[in-house]
Amino acid sequence: MEESYLGEKFSIWSWLTTTDHKRIGILYLLSTTLFFFIGGAAATLIRLELFTPAGDLLTDDGYNKVFTLHGVVMVWFFLVPVIPSVLGNFLIPLMLGAKDLAFPRLNLMSWYLNIIGGGFAVWAMLAGGVDTGWTFYTPYSTAFANSHVSLTAIGVFISGFSTIATGVNMIVTVHTMRPPGMGWFRMPLFVWAIYATSLIMLLSTPVLAMVLTLLVTERLLGLGIFDPNRGGDPILFQHLFWFYSHPAVYIMILPGMGVVTEVITCFSRRRVFGYAAMVYALLAIAVIGFFVWGHHMFTSGQSMYASLTFSFLSFIVAVPSAIKVFNWIATMYRGQITFEASMLYAMGFVGLFTMGGLTGLFLASVPVDLHLHDTYFVVAHFHYIMVGGMVSAFFAGLHFWWPKITGRLYPETAAQIAALLMFFGFNLTFFPQYILGNIGMPRRYHAYPDAFQVWHVLSSAGAVILAAAYLMPLGYLVWSLIWGKRAPSNPWRASGLEWETDSPPPKHNFLTNPTIEGSVYDYHPAQEPRREPADD
Repeated sequence: MEESYLGEKFSIWSWLTTTDHKRIGILYLLSTTLFFFIGGAAATLIRLELFTPAGDLLTDDGYNKVFTLHGVVMVWFFLVPVIPSVLGNFLIPLMLGAKDLAFPRLNLMSWYLNIIGGGFAVWAMLAGGVDTGWTFYTPYSTAFANSHVSLTAIGVFISGFSTIATGVNMIVTVHTMRPPGMGWFRMPLFVWAIYATSLIMLLSTPVLAMVLTLLVTERLLGLGIFDPNRGGDPILFQHLFWFYSHPAVYIMILPGMGVVTEVITCFSRRRVFGYAAMVYALLAIAVIGFFVWGHHMFTSGQSMYASLTFSFLSFIVAVPSAIKVFNWIATMYRGQITFEASMLYAMGFVGLFTMGGLTGLFLASVPVDLHLHDTYFVVAHFHYIMVGGMVSAFFAGLHFWWPKITGRLYPETAAQIAALLMFFGFNLTFFPQYILGNIGMPRRYHAYPDAFQVWHVLSSAGAVILAAAYLMPLGYLVWSLIWGKRAPSNPWRASGLEWETDSPPPKHNFLTNPTIEGSVYDYHPAQEPRREPADD
Protein backbone atom coordinates (compact mmCIF):
# COMPACT_ATOMS: atom_id res chain seq x y z
CA MET A 1 0.00 0.00 0.00
CA GLU A 2 1.37 3.43 -0.98
CA GLU A 3 2.09 5.89 1.82
CA SER A 4 -0.53 8.60 2.31
CA TYR A 5 0.01 12.22 1.33
CA LEU A 6 0.27 13.11 5.04
CA GLY A 7 3.22 10.84 5.77
CA GLU A 8 5.55 11.47 2.84
CA LYS A 9 8.45 13.87 3.65
CA PHE A 10 6.81 15.19 6.77
CA SER A 11 8.65 18.46 7.41
CA ILE A 12 7.65 22.11 7.49
CA TRP A 13 9.73 22.84 4.37
CA SER A 14 8.09 19.99 2.47
CA TRP A 15 4.67 21.45 3.25
CA LEU A 16 5.63 25.05 2.40
CA THR A 17 7.03 23.97 -0.99
CA THR A 18 4.49 21.26 -1.82
CA THR A 19 2.64 21.10 -5.10
CA ASP A 20 0.27 18.35 -3.91
CA HIS A 21 -3.28 19.68 -4.17
CA LYS A 22 -4.25 17.86 -0.98
CA ARG A 23 -1.53 19.47 1.11
CA ILE A 24 -2.31 22.88 -0.39
CA GLY A 25 -5.93 22.32 0.61
CA ILE A 26 -4.73 21.69 4.18
CA LEU A 27 -2.62 24.88 4.08
CA TYR A 28 -5.71 26.80 2.99
CA LEU A 29 -7.68 25.15 5.80
CA LEU A 30 -5.15 26.38 8.37
CA SER A 31 -4.95 29.92 6.97
CA THR A 32 -8.70 30.40 6.49
CA THR A 33 -9.30 29.08 10.01
CA LEU A 34 -6.85 31.68 11.34
CA PHE A 35 -8.60 34.46 9.41
CA PHE A 36 -12.00 33.16 10.57
CA PHE A 37 -11.01 33.56 14.19
CA ILE A 38 -9.51 37.01 13.58
CA GLY A 39 -12.78 38.11 11.97
CA GLY A 40 -14.71 36.33 14.71
CA ALA A 41 -12.77 38.19 17.41
CA ALA A 42 -13.76 41.48 15.75
CA ALA A 43 -17.40 40.31 15.67
CA THR A 44 -17.18 39.51 19.40
CA LEU A 45 -16.08 43.09 20.12
CA ILE A 46 -18.97 44.38 18.00
CA ARG A 47 -21.56 42.35 19.92
CA LEU A 48 -20.05 43.32 23.29
CA GLU A 49 -20.19 46.98 22.30
CA LEU A 50 -23.84 46.69 21.20
CA PHE A 51 -24.90 44.99 24.43
CA THR A 52 -25.61 48.43 25.94
CA PRO A 53 -27.07 51.54 24.22
CA ALA A 54 -24.16 53.83 25.08
CA GLY A 55 -20.84 53.43 23.29
CA ASP A 56 -18.92 52.40 26.41
CA LEU A 57 -16.41 49.78 25.19
CA LEU A 58 -14.98 51.22 21.97
CA THR A 59 -14.55 54.76 20.75
CA ASP A 60 -16.46 55.94 17.69
CA ASP A 61 -13.35 55.56 15.55
CA GLY A 62 -12.41 52.26 17.19
CA TYR A 63 -15.84 50.79 16.45
CA ASN A 64 -15.56 51.81 12.78
CA LYS A 65 -12.17 50.11 12.55
CA VAL A 66 -13.40 46.92 14.23
CA PHE A 67 -16.39 46.37 11.94
CA THR A 68 -14.21 47.19 8.91
CA LEU A 69 -11.67 44.58 10.02
CA HIS A 70 -14.49 42.07 10.52
CA GLY A 71 -15.88 42.67 7.03
CA VAL A 72 -12.58 42.76 5.14
CA VAL A 73 -11.17 39.62 6.77
CA MET A 74 -14.37 37.58 6.67
CA VAL A 75 -15.30 38.40 3.06
CA TRP A 76 -11.95 38.25 1.24
CA PHE A 77 -9.87 35.98 3.42
CA PHE A 78 -12.47 33.47 4.64
CA LEU A 79 -15.77 33.40 2.75
CA VAL A 80 -14.39 33.79 -0.79
CA PRO A 81 -11.55 31.23 -0.59
CA VAL A 82 -12.73 28.72 1.99
CA ILE A 83 -14.75 26.16 0.02
CA PRO A 84 -13.10 26.50 -3.43
CA SER A 85 -9.58 26.57 -2.00
CA VAL A 86 -9.98 24.08 0.88
CA LEU A 87 -12.54 21.52 -0.23
CA GLY A 88 -12.21 22.32 -3.93
CA ASN A 89 -8.44 21.96 -3.85
CA PHE A 90 -8.59 18.68 -1.99
CA LEU A 91 -11.53 17.07 -3.75
CA ILE A 92 -11.75 18.17 -7.40
CA PRO A 93 -8.85 15.97 -8.63
CA LEU A 94 -10.15 13.07 -6.52
CA MET A 95 -13.67 13.48 -7.91
CA LEU A 96 -12.26 13.57 -11.45
CA GLY A 97 -9.92 10.63 -10.95
CA ALA A 98 -6.92 12.91 -11.62
CA LYS A 99 -3.51 12.96 -9.95
CA ASP A 100 -3.52 16.71 -9.28
CA LEU A 101 -4.84 20.01 -10.54
CA ALA A 102 -3.77 21.18 -13.98
CA PHE A 103 -1.23 23.73 -12.65
CA PRO A 104 0.24 22.54 -9.34
CA ARG A 105 2.78 25.38 -8.98
CA LEU A 106 0.15 28.01 -9.73
CA ASN A 107 -1.93 26.36 -7.03
CA LEU A 108 0.82 26.82 -4.45
CA MET A 109 1.36 30.41 -5.60
CA SER A 110 -2.33 31.14 -5.04
CA TRP A 111 -1.97 30.19 -1.37
CA TYR A 112 1.06 32.43 -0.92
CA LEU A 113 -0.78 35.34 -2.59
CA ASN A 114 -3.70 34.81 -0.23
CA ILE A 115 -1.37 34.80 2.78
CA ILE A 116 0.46 37.92 1.58
CA GLY A 117 -2.82 39.77 0.97
CA GLY A 118 -4.11 38.76 4.39
CA GLY A 119 -0.82 39.88 5.90
CA PHE A 120 -1.31 43.36 4.46
CA ALA A 121 -4.83 43.54 5.91
CA VAL A 122 -3.70 42.42 9.37
CA TRP A 123 -0.69 44.74 9.18
CA ALA A 124 -3.06 47.63 8.45
CA MET A 125 -5.03 46.68 11.56
CA LEU A 126 -1.92 46.58 13.75
CA ALA A 127 -0.68 49.87 12.29
CA GLY A 128 -3.87 51.65 13.33
CA GLY A 129 -6.72 50.12 11.35
CA VAL A 130 -9.01 51.37 8.59
CA ASP A 131 -12.42 52.95 9.22
CA THR A 132 -14.15 53.07 5.83
CA GLY A 133 -16.16 49.83 6.13
CA TRP A 134 -15.33 46.83 3.97
CA THR A 135 -16.94 48.53 0.94
CA PHE A 136 -14.41 51.44 0.84
CA TYR A 137 -17.12 53.87 -0.29
CA THR A 138 -15.90 57.06 -1.96
CA PRO A 139 -15.43 59.99 -1.62
CA TYR A 140 -14.81 59.25 2.08
CA SER A 141 -12.21 56.56 1.36
CA THR A 142 -10.35 58.77 -1.14
CA ALA A 143 -10.64 62.31 0.20
CA PHE A 144 -11.35 62.18 3.94
CA ALA A 145 -10.23 58.93 5.60
CA ASN A 146 -6.95 59.25 7.48
CA SER A 147 -6.61 55.53 8.25
CA HIS A 148 -4.68 52.85 6.35
CA VAL A 149 -7.05 52.58 3.37
CA SER A 150 -4.35 52.07 0.73
CA LEU A 151 -2.61 49.33 2.72
CA THR A 152 -5.86 47.39 3.18
CA ALA A 153 -6.87 47.89 -0.47
CA ILE A 154 -3.47 46.56 -1.58
CA GLY A 155 -4.04 43.46 0.57
CA VAL A 156 -7.42 42.81 -1.04
CA PHE A 157 -5.91 43.53 -4.48
CA ILE A 158 -3.22 40.88 -3.95
CA SER A 159 -5.76 38.34 -2.70
CA GLY A 160 -7.69 38.87 -5.94
CA PHE A 161 -4.81 37.34 -7.90
CA SER A 162 -5.06 34.31 -5.62
CA THR A 163 -8.74 34.02 -6.51
CA ILE A 164 -8.02 34.32 -10.25
CA ALA A 165 -5.28 31.66 -10.04
CA THR A 166 -7.65 29.26 -8.30
CA GLY A 167 -10.35 29.91 -10.89
CA VAL A 168 -8.01 29.26 -13.83
CA ASN A 169 -6.77 26.05 -12.24
CA MET A 170 -10.25 24.68 -11.61
CA ILE A 171 -11.57 25.49 -15.09
CA VAL A 172 -8.60 23.94 -16.92
CA THR A 173 -8.69 20.88 -14.65
CA VAL A 174 -12.39 20.26 -15.33
CA HIS A 175 -11.92 20.72 -19.09
CA THR A 176 -8.83 18.58 -19.54
CA MET A 177 -8.56 16.01 -16.75
CA ARG A 178 -11.90 14.20 -16.58
CA PRO A 179 -11.59 10.40 -16.69
CA PRO A 180 -12.89 8.19 -19.51
CA GLY A 181 -16.67 7.92 -19.32
CA MET A 182 -17.21 11.16 -17.35
CA GLY A 183 -19.03 13.48 -19.73
CA TRP A 184 -20.20 16.91 -18.68
CA PHE A 185 -23.47 15.55 -17.35
CA ARG A 186 -21.82 12.78 -15.39
CA MET A 187 -19.77 15.13 -13.23
CA PRO A 188 -20.58 15.43 -9.51
CA LEU A 189 -22.57 18.57 -8.78
CA PHE A 190 -19.84 19.78 -6.45
CA VAL A 191 -17.54 19.87 -9.48
CA TRP A 192 -20.18 21.80 -11.43
CA ALA A 193 -20.52 24.26 -8.54
CA ILE A 194 -16.77 24.90 -8.41
CA TYR A 195 -16.69 25.24 -12.20
CA ALA A 196 -19.49 27.85 -12.21
CA THR A 197 -17.81 29.65 -9.32
CA SER A 198 -14.50 29.71 -11.18
CA LEU A 199 -16.14 31.39 -14.16
CA ILE A 200 -17.36 34.16 -11.85
CA MET A 201 -13.91 34.44 -10.30
CA LEU A 202 -12.29 35.01 -13.69
CA LEU A 203 -14.86 37.49 -14.98
CA SER A 204 -15.53 39.60 -11.88
CA THR A 205 -12.31 39.74 -9.88
CA PRO A 206 -10.40 41.88 -12.42
CA VAL A 207 -13.07 44.57 -11.95
CA LEU A 208 -12.35 44.63 -8.21
CA ALA A 209 -8.63 44.94 -9.00
CA MET A 210 -9.34 47.88 -11.29
CA VAL A 211 -11.55 49.78 -8.86
CA LEU A 212 -9.11 49.30 -5.97
CA THR A 213 -6.25 50.47 -8.22
CA LEU A 214 -8.25 53.61 -9.08
CA LEU A 215 -9.01 54.18 -5.38
CA VAL A 216 -5.35 53.93 -4.34
CA THR A 217 -4.28 56.05 -7.34
CA GLU A 218 -6.67 58.83 -6.35
CA ARG A 219 -5.47 58.72 -2.73
CA LEU A 220 -1.75 58.75 -3.61
CA LEU A 221 -1.68 60.92 -6.76
CA GLY A 222 -4.71 63.15 -6.24
CA LEU A 223 -6.35 62.29 -9.56
CA GLY A 224 -10.03 63.22 -9.92
CA ILE A 225 -11.60 59.80 -10.47
CA PHE A 226 -14.20 59.53 -7.69
CA ASP A 227 -13.88 62.83 -5.78
CA PRO A 228 -16.53 65.28 -7.10
CA ASN A 229 -14.38 68.22 -5.96
CA ARG A 230 -11.82 67.14 -8.57
CA GLY A 231 -14.34 66.34 -11.30
CA GLY A 232 -14.78 62.70 -10.30
CA ASP A 233 -17.94 60.61 -9.80
CA PRO A 234 -18.39 58.72 -6.50
CA ILE A 235 -21.29 56.74 -7.99
CA LEU A 236 -18.86 55.25 -10.52
CA PHE A 237 -17.07 53.56 -7.63
CA GLN A 238 -20.32 51.96 -6.47
CA HIS A 239 -21.07 50.64 -9.96
CA LEU A 240 -17.62 49.08 -10.31
CA PHE A 241 -17.47 47.78 -6.75
CA TRP A 242 -20.88 46.12 -6.82
CA PHE A 243 -20.33 44.76 -10.34
CA TYR A 244 -17.73 42.59 -8.61
CA SER A 245 -19.21 42.28 -5.15
CA HIS A 246 -22.63 40.95 -6.03
CA PRO A 247 -21.24 38.14 -8.20
CA ALA A 248 -18.82 37.62 -5.29
CA VAL A 249 -21.84 36.65 -3.21
CA TYR A 250 -22.23 33.71 -5.58
CA ILE A 251 -18.49 32.96 -5.38
CA MET A 252 -19.26 32.37 -1.71
CA ILE A 253 -22.60 30.54 -1.96
CA LEU A 254 -22.40 28.39 -5.15
CA PRO A 255 -19.67 26.09 -3.75
CA GLY A 256 -21.82 25.66 -0.63
CA MET A 257 -24.70 24.56 -2.84
CA GLY A 258 -22.45 21.92 -4.38
CA VAL A 259 -21.39 20.63 -0.96
CA VAL A 260 -24.95 20.44 0.31
CA THR A 261 -26.06 18.50 -2.76
CA GLU A 262 -23.38 15.84 -2.17
CA VAL A 263 -24.28 15.51 1.51
CA ILE A 264 -28.06 15.41 1.06
CA THR A 265 -28.00 12.79 -1.69
CA CYS A 266 -25.67 10.58 0.40
CA PHE A 267 -27.62 10.66 3.65
CA SER A 268 -30.98 10.42 1.89
CA ARG A 269 -29.71 7.35 0.00
CA ARG A 270 -31.30 8.69 -3.18
CA ARG A 271 -30.07 9.98 -6.51
CA VAL A 272 -30.17 13.76 -6.93
CA PHE A 273 -33.62 14.85 -8.05
CA GLY A 274 -33.42 16.78 -11.33
CA TYR A 275 -29.67 16.57 -11.98
CA ALA A 276 -29.85 18.57 -15.23
CA ALA A 277 -32.03 21.24 -13.62
CA MET A 278 -29.47 21.54 -10.81
CA VAL A 279 -26.68 22.08 -13.36
CA TYR A 280 -28.61 24.70 -15.32
CA ALA A 281 -29.63 26.43 -12.07
CA LEU A 282 -25.96 26.73 -11.04
CA LEU A 283 -25.03 28.21 -14.41
CA ALA A 284 -28.07 30.51 -14.43
CA ILE A 285 -27.17 31.91 -11.00
CA ALA A 286 -23.60 32.51 -12.22
CA VAL A 287 -24.79 34.36 -15.34
CA ILE A 288 -27.72 36.36 -13.95
CA GLY A 289 -25.64 37.33 -10.92
CA PHE A 290 -23.70 39.72 -13.18
CA PHE A 291 -26.84 41.73 -13.98
CA VAL A 292 -28.21 42.62 -10.55
CA TRP A 293 -25.51 44.82 -8.98
CA GLY A 294 -27.70 47.93 -9.17
CA HIS A 295 -30.04 46.74 -6.43
CA HIS A 296 -27.35 47.90 -3.98
CA MET A 297 -27.83 51.44 -5.33
CA PHE A 298 -31.57 52.10 -5.11
CA THR A 299 -30.87 55.00 -2.72
CA SER A 300 -27.76 56.27 -4.53
CA GLY A 301 -29.53 58.43 -7.08
CA GLN A 302 -29.52 56.14 -10.10
CA SER A 303 -32.26 56.40 -12.73
CA MET A 304 -35.72 55.19 -11.73
CA TYR A 305 -35.79 53.03 -14.88
CA ALA A 306 -32.43 51.48 -13.96
CA SER A 307 -33.74 50.71 -10.47
CA LEU A 308 -36.85 49.04 -11.90
CA THR A 309 -34.70 46.95 -14.27
CA PHE A 310 -32.34 45.85 -11.51
CA SER A 311 -35.33 45.09 -9.27
CA PHE A 312 -36.84 42.81 -11.92
CA LEU A 313 -33.53 41.01 -12.50
CA SER A 314 -33.07 40.57 -8.75
CA PHE A 315 -36.38 38.72 -8.60
CA ILE A 316 -35.34 36.62 -11.61
CA VAL A 317 -32.09 35.44 -9.99
CA ALA A 318 -34.15 34.00 -7.14
CA VAL A 319 -35.77 31.49 -9.52
CA PRO A 320 -32.77 29.16 -10.04
CA SER A 321 -32.05 29.38 -6.30
CA ALA A 322 -35.63 28.26 -5.63
CA ILE A 323 -35.18 25.39 -8.10
CA LYS A 324 -32.22 24.15 -6.10
CA VAL A 325 -34.11 24.33 -2.79
CA PHE A 326 -37.01 22.43 -4.35
CA ASN A 327 -34.68 19.75 -5.73
CA TRP A 328 -32.92 19.29 -2.38
CA ILE A 329 -36.28 18.75 -0.69
CA ALA A 330 -37.40 16.43 -3.49
CA THR A 331 -34.18 14.44 -3.12
CA MET A 332 -34.95 13.94 0.57
CA TYR A 333 -38.59 13.04 -0.10
CA ARG A 334 -39.15 9.36 0.73
CA GLY A 335 -35.43 8.92 1.23
CA GLN A 336 -33.86 6.76 3.92
CA ILE A 337 -32.60 9.81 5.80
CA THR A 338 -30.06 9.51 8.59
CA PHE A 339 -29.03 12.48 10.69
CA GLU A 340 -25.25 12.45 10.81
CA ALA A 341 -23.66 15.77 11.72
CA SER A 342 -22.91 16.72 8.11
CA MET A 343 -26.56 16.10 7.21
CA LEU A 344 -27.69 18.32 10.09
CA TYR A 345 -25.40 21.09 8.86
CA ALA A 346 -26.71 20.63 5.30
CA MET A 347 -30.34 20.79 6.41
CA GLY A 348 -29.48 23.89 8.44
CA PHE A 349 -28.05 25.40 5.27
CA VAL A 350 -31.30 24.77 3.37
CA GLY A 351 -33.38 26.46 6.07
CA LEU A 352 -31.10 29.45 6.62
CA PHE A 353 -30.41 29.98 2.92
CA THR A 354 -34.15 29.90 2.20
CA MET A 355 -34.77 32.48 4.93
CA GLY A 356 -31.99 34.69 3.59
CA GLY A 357 -33.25 34.33 0.03
CA LEU A 358 -36.84 35.20 0.89
CA THR A 359 -35.79 38.32 2.79
CA GLY A 360 -33.62 39.22 -0.19
CA LEU A 361 -36.83 39.60 -2.18
CA PHE A 362 -37.85 42.38 0.20
CA LEU A 363 -34.63 44.22 -0.58
CA ALA A 364 -35.10 43.63 -4.31
CA SER A 365 -38.32 45.66 -4.18
CA VAL A 366 -37.51 49.36 -4.65
CA PRO A 367 -40.08 50.90 -2.27
CA VAL A 368 -39.35 48.37 0.49
CA ASP A 369 -35.60 48.79 0.06
CA LEU A 370 -35.94 52.56 0.49
CA HIS A 371 -37.17 51.83 4.03
CA LEU A 372 -34.77 48.98 4.85
CA HIS A 373 -31.59 50.15 3.12
CA ASP A 374 -28.60 50.52 5.46
CA THR A 375 -30.51 49.09 8.41
CA TYR A 376 -29.93 45.93 10.42
CA PHE A 377 -32.38 44.16 8.10
CA VAL A 378 -29.63 44.19 5.46
CA VAL A 379 -27.10 42.91 8.03
CA ALA A 380 -29.40 40.02 8.94
CA HIS A 381 -30.15 39.16 5.29
CA PHE A 382 -26.48 39.12 4.33
CA HIS A 383 -25.48 36.97 7.31
CA TYR A 384 -28.32 34.48 6.76
CA ILE A 385 -26.89 33.87 3.28
CA MET A 386 -23.17 34.12 3.97
CA VAL A 387 -22.75 32.91 7.55
CA GLY A 388 -25.87 30.85 8.17
CA GLY A 389 -25.74 29.43 4.66
CA MET A 390 -22.13 29.30 3.51
CA VAL A 391 -20.52 28.51 6.87
CA SER A 392 -23.11 25.77 7.49
CA ALA A 393 -22.26 24.32 4.08
CA PHE A 394 -18.55 24.46 4.82
CA PHE A 395 -19.02 22.62 8.11
CA ALA A 396 -21.24 20.08 6.33
CA GLY A 397 -18.49 19.43 3.80
CA LEU A 398 -15.69 19.45 6.35
CA HIS A 399 -17.45 16.80 8.46
CA PHE A 400 -18.49 14.79 5.40
CA TRP A 401 -14.99 14.56 3.93
CA TRP A 402 -13.00 14.72 7.20
CA PRO A 403 -12.47 10.92 7.26
CA LYS A 404 -11.16 11.11 3.69
CA ILE A 405 -8.92 14.11 4.41
CA THR A 406 -7.41 12.82 7.67
CA GLY A 407 -8.12 9.08 7.78
CA ARG A 408 -9.77 9.58 11.17
CA LEU A 409 -13.35 9.55 12.47
CA TYR A 410 -14.59 12.34 14.73
CA PRO A 411 -17.02 11.82 17.67
CA GLU A 412 -20.40 11.89 15.97
CA THR A 413 -22.49 12.88 19.00
CA ALA A 414 -20.37 15.93 19.76
CA ALA A 415 -20.61 16.98 16.11
CA GLN A 416 -24.40 16.60 16.10
CA ILE A 417 -24.67 18.77 19.23
CA ALA A 418 -22.45 21.42 17.60
CA ALA A 419 -24.60 21.43 14.46
CA LEU A 420 -27.84 21.91 16.42
CA LEU A 421 -26.20 24.52 18.64
CA MET A 422 -25.01 26.48 15.62
CA PHE A 423 -28.48 26.54 14.06
CA PHE A 424 -30.08 27.73 17.30
CA GLY A 425 -27.33 30.24 18.10
CA PHE A 426 -27.34 31.68 14.59
CA ASN A 427 -31.09 32.31 14.60
CA LEU A 428 -30.95 33.88 18.05
CA THR A 429 -28.13 36.13 16.86
CA PHE A 430 -29.50 37.35 13.55
CA PHE A 431 -33.30 37.01 13.56
CA PRO A 432 -33.66 39.90 16.07
CA GLN A 433 -31.71 42.02 13.60
CA TYR A 434 -34.53 41.70 11.06
CA ILE A 435 -36.82 43.25 13.66
CA LEU A 436 -34.25 45.93 14.51
CA GLY A 437 -33.96 46.89 10.86
CA ASN A 438 -37.70 46.99 10.34
CA ILE A 439 -38.20 49.36 13.28
CA GLY A 440 -35.43 51.65 12.05
CA MET A 441 -32.07 50.72 13.61
CA PRO A 442 -29.34 51.79 11.15
CA ARG A 443 -26.32 49.56 10.75
CA ARG A 444 -22.76 50.60 11.69
CA TYR A 445 -23.92 52.65 14.70
CA HIS A 446 -22.45 51.72 18.06
CA ALA A 447 -24.72 53.95 20.19
CA TYR A 448 -28.50 53.67 19.89
CA PRO A 449 -31.77 54.56 21.68
CA ASP A 450 -32.80 52.44 24.67
CA ALA A 451 -35.82 51.09 22.75
CA PHE A 452 -33.53 48.90 20.64
CA GLN A 453 -31.61 47.34 23.53
CA VAL A 454 -33.68 44.20 24.10
CA TRP A 455 -33.10 43.06 20.52
CA HIS A 456 -29.38 43.75 20.75
CA VAL A 457 -29.19 41.82 24.03
CA LEU A 458 -30.86 38.82 22.38
CA SER A 459 -28.49 39.11 19.42
CA SER A 460 -25.42 39.27 21.66
CA ALA A 461 -26.66 36.29 23.71
CA GLY A 462 -27.06 34.31 20.51
CA ALA A 463 -23.54 35.29 19.49
CA VAL A 464 -22.20 33.63 22.66
CA ILE A 465 -23.97 30.37 21.71
CA LEU A 466 -22.77 30.70 18.13
CA ALA A 467 -19.18 31.19 19.26
CA ALA A 468 -19.39 28.02 21.34
CA ALA A 469 -20.81 26.16 18.33
CA TYR A 470 -17.86 27.32 16.20
CA LEU A 471 -15.27 26.43 18.84
CA MET A 472 -16.61 22.90 19.43
CA PRO A 473 -15.57 21.51 16.01
CA LEU A 474 -12.09 22.97 16.47
CA GLY A 475 -11.84 20.91 19.66
CA TYR A 476 -13.21 17.54 18.59
CA LEU A 477 -11.70 17.61 15.09
CA VAL A 478 -8.23 18.22 16.54
CA TRP A 479 -9.00 15.52 19.14
CA SER A 480 -9.87 13.10 16.33
CA LEU A 481 -6.43 13.55 14.74
CA ILE A 482 -4.86 11.92 17.78
CA TRP A 483 -7.49 9.67 19.33
CA GLY A 484 -10.06 9.25 16.56
CA LYS A 485 -10.75 5.79 15.14
CA ARG A 486 -9.18 4.87 11.81
CA ALA A 487 -11.56 5.66 8.97
CA PRO A 488 -12.34 3.11 6.25
CA SER A 489 -12.12 4.26 2.65
CA ASN A 490 -15.88 4.91 2.49
CA PRO A 491 -17.42 5.31 5.96
CA TRP A 492 -20.68 6.86 4.66
CA ARG A 493 -21.24 4.34 1.82
CA ALA A 494 -21.16 7.35 -0.52
CA SER A 495 -20.83 7.38 -4.30
CA GLY A 496 -18.13 9.24 -6.17
CA LEU A 497 -14.55 8.53 -7.17
CA GLU A 498 -13.07 10.21 -4.10
CA TRP A 499 -14.42 7.36 -1.96
CA GLU A 500 -12.69 4.68 -4.07
CA THR A 501 -9.20 5.48 -2.81
CA ASP A 502 -7.68 5.09 0.63
CA SER A 503 -8.38 7.35 3.60
CA PRO A 504 -6.23 9.44 3.64
CA PRO A 505 -5.38 9.20 -0.07
CA PRO A 506 -1.90 8.35 -1.36
CA LYS A 507 0.19 11.12 -2.89
CA HIS A 508 -0.98 10.43 -6.44
CA ASN A 509 -4.59 9.73 -5.38
CA PHE A 510 -5.22 6.46 -7.27
CA LEU A 511 -3.10 3.37 -7.85
CA THR A 512 -4.86 2.74 -11.19
CA ASN A 513 -6.61 5.14 -13.54
CA PRO A 514 -10.36 5.05 -12.76
CA THR A 515 -13.13 4.92 -15.35
CA ILE A 516 -16.78 5.92 -15.02
CA GLU A 517 -19.69 3.58 -15.67
CA GLY A 518 -23.26 4.55 -14.88
CA SER A 519 -24.49 7.44 -12.76
CA VAL A 520 -22.24 9.34 -10.38
CA TYR A 521 -25.08 9.17 -7.83
CA ASP A 522 -25.72 5.46 -7.74
CA TYR A 523 -27.80 5.38 -4.55
CA HIS A 524 -31.07 4.03 -5.96
CA PRO A 525 -30.33 1.89 -9.03
CA ALA A 526 -33.09 1.64 -11.60
CA GLN A 527 -33.31 -2.13 -11.22
CA GLU A 528 -34.15 -1.86 -7.52
CA PRO A 529 -37.84 -2.36 -6.81
CA ARG A 530 -39.51 0.88 -5.71
CA ARG A 531 -40.45 0.81 -2.04
CA GLU A 532 -44.19 1.46 -1.76
CA PRO A 533 -45.85 2.82 1.39
CA ALA A 534 -47.75 0.30 3.50
CA ASP A 535 -51.53 0.20 3.17
CA ASP A 536 -53.47 1.88 5.97
